[in-house]
Amino acid sequence: MSEPILQVRDMRFYYHTEAGSVKAVDGVTFDLDRGTRLGLVGESGCGKSTLAMAIMRLLKPPGRLESGQILLDGVDLARLSEEEMRKVRLGQISLIPQGAMNSLNPVIKVSDQILDGMEDHGIPLARGQAMTTVEQLLDAVDMDRGVADMYPHELSGGMKQRVCIAIAISMRPKVILADEPTSALDVVVQRQIMETLERLRQNMGISMILIGHDMGLMAQSVDRLAIMYAGRLAEISDVQSIFAEPRHPYTRLLIDTLPTLERRGEFRGIPGITPSLLNAPEGCLFAPRCPEAKDACAEVTPNLTEVAPGRWVACHTD
Repeated sequence: MSEPILQVRDMRFYYHTEAGSVKAVDGVTFDLDRGTRLGLVGESGCGKSTLAMAIMRLLKPPGRLESGQILLDGVDLARLSEEEMRKVRLGQISLIPQGAMNSLNPVIKVSDQILDGMEDHGIPLARGQAMTTVEQLLDAVDMDRGVADMYPHELSGGMKQRVCIAIAISMRPKVILADEPTSALDVVVQRQIMETLERLRQNMGISMILIGHDMGLMAQSVDRLAIMYAGRLAEISDVQSIFAEPRHPYTRLLIDTLPTLERRGEFRGIPGITPSLLNAPEGCLFAPRCPEAKDACAEVTPNLTEVAPGRWVACHTD
C-alpha cells in the first residue's frame, strides 16, 4: 500500500490571548490517502477551518502552531521557510476558501485573478497562451469563456465558487482543501458544484479534504469521514461504516439530526452547547452533553485509538 499523500501528526494550533490559550486544534492526527476524499465534519467552532488554514500555513499571530507535523509527500510543511511554503501553496496544495463571495478581488477581472497565482510561481505565459490557459480552466469548471473578462460583482454565488475552484486547480496540485465549498448556495447549485469537484478529482488524480457540517452531503461525497469536536478528532472511518455503525456518541447524535421520511417535520438537535476552548479542562470535552458519559469521561482525555482496521475512536464508552 502506498504512503498517504498527506499525514498530519499531533497538530496543536493555539490562539494566544490575554485571557489564556484557545486550543483551536489540540492533538489532531490523520492521513489522507492518494486519490481519495476525506470529509471533516463537526459543529461550528470545532476547529475545522483553523485546521485547514494551519495546514496551508495561512494563519498569523496571535495564532501559533505549537507542535506537530504536516507531511505532504514526505515533506514537513511546518518546517519550511515562508518562501518555500509560498511555492508549495497552489503548486502542490490548494485551498478553496469558505465564502467565495469574499475571496475574490472585486476590482480585478476574473482572467487576471486566475493568472495571478501562476505568474507568482514563475510560470511565464505570453498573452495568447495566458488567455488559452484561462479558457481551459473555465471549461474545466463548466463556465462560459466570456466570464474571463468579467468582474466578480457581475457573477452569481455559484459562478464565484467555480472561479475559486479554477484558481485552486490552475497548477494541478496534489491536494485540495475545500472549506465548505457549497455554503450559502441553493441545493441545486450545491449539487452542481460537488459534481464538478468530483469530476476534477477523478480527471486530475487530486486528493481532497472536504470540510463542512452537513452529514447528508458528506454521506454522498467522501470516502472516509473524520468527526471533529472541540479541537479534537472523535472518530475516523470509512463513510459507509460510520453511517452503518457509528462508534462515538457524538457521531451518533450528528447522524440523528438528519431528517428522515419517518420523522418528517421533526427537527432534532444536540442538547447543550459546545465548550469554550479557552483553557479547556482535562477529560472528554463532549462529556457534559453525552448521554453515555461515565465518571472517567470527566477526568481522563480519551486517546484516538484504532478499534478495528481503519476505524479510530476517542471514547471511553466504546
